[in-house]
Amino acid sequence: MTDPALSALLVARRPTRADARRNFDALVEAAREAFAEHGVDASLEDIARRAGVGIGTLYRNFPTRDALVEAVYLDEVAGVAAFADGLGDQSPFDALAAWLRRFADYASRKRVLLDGLNRDSELLQTCRVVMYQAGEPLLRRAQEAGEVRGDVGIDDVVRLVAGVAGVAFPTAEQRERVVALALDGLRAR
Repeated sequence: MTDPALSALLVARRPTRADARRNFDALVEAAREAFAEHGVDASLEDIARRAGVGIGTLYRNFPTRDALVEAVYLDEVAGVAAFADGLGDQSPFDALAAWLRRFADYASRKRVLLDGLNRDSELLQTCRVVMYQAGEPLLRRAQEAGEVRGDVGIDDVVRLVAGVAGVAFPTAEQRERVVALALDGLRAR
């Protein structure tokens, strides 16, 4: 469920040579971990070390910290959107719930990345559209099956889960319990 605009952004940033792609992907993964631990001001040298590359390779792929933050954000959004595609074999509610749990996981990390992005950027607007397009068919399918309330839209559902996920919970288990409460509130009565 990747939007053509998001696909173009991802393809334009990712190198074509296999070894360069591996380095790019390793840097994005290392940055995701470092940003989660230390925020967007995490040491670029530490990110390069975690990825197993030199600082020159980091700068060749990501000339600025902003470029690295954007790449991590794009990768996160693409992952959540693609996750929706693999849920067709689940019941309508279970598919929606699985996607919303994956979205909640993303939303809990997103706050850190947003600190490093221009909130008015076209990139963020494109990512929001992609996210809604990924979740909308799952919501509609669950509503058509009578498993989810008919009076909610994807904007309501995404904001509900994002709001819950954005709270700092002491444990992942507590966050999951609260997400489950939110999901229960979506069920048709």
